[in-house]
Amino acid sequence: MKNLLNQVPWWLVIVLSITLGLAPFSPQPHLFEKLQSLSRGELKQLVDIFDLLFHASPFAIIFLKIFYRFF
Repeated sequence: MKNLLNQVPWWLVIVLSITLGLAPFSPQPHLFEKLQSLSRGELKQLVDIFDLLFHASPFAIIFLKIFYRFF
């Protein structure tokens, strides 16, 4: 896993985080809407949970790249 993450360039992960992670941008980023729905307990359908994981995945990759860099 560490080798696979090292092969992904930083610029690509950052571009994915900005575009996929935050799109659509108005009225607020979609990821933030999904996180608010999760905190209120409104994510009950499988498609909503998948959507949350899909939009959060670039940020998870950034976290894992940073984690594996130091450990």
